Amino acid sequence: MILWGPPGVGKTTLARLLAQSEDCDFLSLSAVMAGIKEIREVVAKAKQNQAMRRRTVLFVDEVHRFNKSQQDAFLPYVEDGTFIFIGATTENPSFELNNALLSRARVYVLKSMSDSDLVTVLQRALNNELGFAGRYCASDEVLLALAKAADGDARTALNLLEIASQLTTDSNINMDVINTSLQNSFRRFDKGGDAFYDQISALHKSVRGSDPQGALYWFARMIDGGCDPLYIARRVVRMASEEIGNADPRALTISLNAWDVQQRLGSPEGELAIAQAVSYLACAAKSNAVYTAYKQLLVSVQQQPSYEVPVHLRNAPTKLMTEMGHGEEYRYAHDEENAFAAGECYLPEEIKDSRFYHPVERGLEQKISEKLRYLDELNKASNNQRYQYSAGDTND
Repeated sequence: MILWGPPGVGKTTLARLLAQSEDCDFLSLSAVMAGIKEIREVVAKAKQNQAMRRRTVLFVDEVHRFNKSQQDAFLPYVEDGTFIFIGATTENPSFELNNALLSRARVYVLKSMSDSDLVTVLQRALNNELGFAGRYCASDEVLLALAKAADGDARTALNLLEIASQLTTDSNINMDVINTSLQNSFRRFDKGGDAFYDQISALHKSVRGSDPQGALYWFARMIDGGCDPLYIARRVVRMASEEIGNADPRALTISLNAWDVQQRLGSPEGELAIAQAVSYLACAAKSNAVYTAYKQLLVSVQQQPSYEVPVHLRNAPTKLMTEMGHGEEYRYAHDEENAFAAGECYLPEEIKDSRFYHPVERGLEQKISEKLRYLDELNKASNNQRYQYSAGDTND
């Protein structure tokens, strides 16, 4: 099995309990330190146990740190039952472990401990069950403060309790001692890990869902966890183009300005500017029309032939190109009525009737949509007029 969960939720403890409950020999490896040599040694020990009809549990901590060949080294022994394999990881197994190992194991997801769970752990510690020998006492308020600071991590909670016990001058751990021991943040924020991407995903989806409360909350959570504000600023610029686009072009300007403020002023002034941009994006009219059109075009140009640029749109920097007719029938829009060359085509002939950009009926894109419909009518009128002229010439 694979035990997947954040630090301090009892993955190692659970593995030991499983081995104890089944009367198995417990062997452990840390993927941070171990290599093929250490793997061979524990395999040899497991085979000795097997010869004596004793089962073995092999526990591999941080198993995601093993490379593919190291993970593959377990497969035959997992397959033939040499040992019962239990791996522990803080990273998403579907990304970090190879399919061969995953297919032979069941993944169990362990969640962060609640504040009440952590208070229970701390009470047990104080009651001589986890090494404090009943020498200290603390109120429920103090234990809850430690639990909240630990942020779901039992190991951190116990470490904080130990620090507090060392700082106190008597047997009573009070809030003054707690405030002294909690000078640093213990929030979990594993840059590049699941928590990191889950939170930026939540921020992005809150903006898309027009919820400034959620967007600002996840922004604050990431800043509190130690995320680089410039990373968030870059993602906010992406959101402005992907989620708002031409429905409110000011969103992109505000986002770029926030990025600039963060670079120029740093913290905390820069974070306030990013918060302003985040809240504006969440409240702005939404459109992914440009984003959708761009993705569609990338697929189209890869699948279609490389159509030639129409002759009337080609550049003519030389006499030869001019003689070849490059740009000869091009109509300069500024010389036309309303600066629009009605009936002119700017796509290759083979796809001249294609439409990729479809503005939504929200924000500024509503006006853009109205204008495009008006220009389409002018194009149709011009093309009908040309057809009539052409038909008349044929009849003559």
